[in-house]
Amino acid sequence: MKSIKYFALCLFSFFSLNSFSLYEVKEITFLDINATINPAIHNFIESNLDKLSKQNGDFVVIKLNTPGGLVSTTKDIINVIGRANFPVAIWVTPEGGSATSAGAIIASSAHILVMSEGTNIGAATPITMSEDLKTDAKSKAVNDLNALVRSLSIARGRNPAPFEEMISSAKSFDARDALKKNIIDGIINYEIDFPKFLNEKNILIKGEKIELSVPANTPLKSIEMDIGQQFLNIFANPSTAYILFVIGAALIYFELQAPGGFIAGSIGAISLLLSSIGFQVLPLNIGAGGLILLSFVLFILEVYITSFGILTIAGLASLLAGSLFLFRTDNSLIDLEISLILSVVGSVLFYVLFLTFFLFKTWNRKSKKKIQTSIIFKILDSDSNLYQIKINGEIWKAQSSEPLEVGEKVTILNKNKLIFNIEKSKGE
Repeated sequence: MKSIKYFALCLFSFFSLNSFSLYEVKEITFLDINATINPAIHNFIESNLDKLSKQNGDFVVIKLNTPGGLVSTTKDIINVIGRANFPVAIWVTPEGGSATSAGAIIASSAHILVMSEGTNIGAATPITMSEDLKTDAKSKAVNDLNALVRSLSIARGRNPAPFEEMISSAKSFDARDALKKNIIDGIINYEIDFPKFLNEKNILIKGEKIELSVPANTPLKSIEMDIGQQFLNIFANPSTAYILFVIGAALIYFELQAPGGFIAGSIGAISLLLSSIGFQVLPLNIGAGGLILLSFVLFILEVYITSFGILTIAGLASLLAGSLFLFRTDNSLIDLEISLILSVVGSVLFYVLFLTFFLFKTWNRKSKKKIQTSIIFKILDSDSNLYQIKINGEIWKAQSSEPLEVGEKVTILNKNKLIFNIEKSKGE
């Protein structure tokens, strides 16, 4: 009798350990990534996964086509995928696309990994693994990444050996080879094929066994980067960030060599702030706050410096960039709507244009008025009625249609090149 109870208990334990809880997928969301792996991509993935984590029944597919990127950002993205409480798939697409270098490492973290025909994955040896590095440093970096992809592959039930070859030997695999070597879970060419492919798939999420239930009519939704993330993606590109750094440093140097204008220095400061954000030297919020603060400094300088609107334009660009980048850090509880940002920048632009129009109109009205001068300072040629006059402490040539004497008050009619046309003031 005891043996029967023991056998039943073992049988129950066996089925309990191997049972899968059902996960009903209510919507499949596609995130399109066609860029290098940089802070903008991390922000795009993290913000959307955090929003979807508040809903039940979601399934996210990251459409990946990347040549690689920063290792630090790669690990951040892997952490984001790892803490998600719903399945995250990576789809290497479209035809001709690839998940190389950092993209291959990120792909190893997906709960489900698929590829399109005509794509490839691999070549994940970091660029810094050059001959210039010492052997110990190379081994340390390679072993670290090997351990990372090995643990991720095993956790997802994939063959770890090919992923290690991608790092240690820079191996690359096409879709067919990847499927044969158990690198990927399947080959998919169209979004509409996902519900059928995913249905009844068994996966592991945080050690819990999950069986997917995906109806054939499951809604498909696509999310693209917003304007702020698109701008950040441009500036976070290592090449762009480097160019901005060089330009910024050169303009700051020029300002120090020929001070006074502040135009070169202001534009250089904006370039350095943007490059600092791109290099991840400055946290995103601090960099954004710096850009907004700098924009108002430029607006104030425009009042005192004749820049013909250059400082204003630079200030508006700095304000727009800073506003778009603001509140995009981890666990931010505030989100600025694009419409609000554009309204604020538009209001500032309208105010600047109105002020410019008002000042120009006032200046134009004053310039048309007849200007009174104190005296005729000197007679240069009495025959041609050519004189010297004082205007605001400056001595100018002037010509009259009638003879005048030294000390007489005159009214300026207009200016012809460097000579003023004058007449005797009324009442004299």
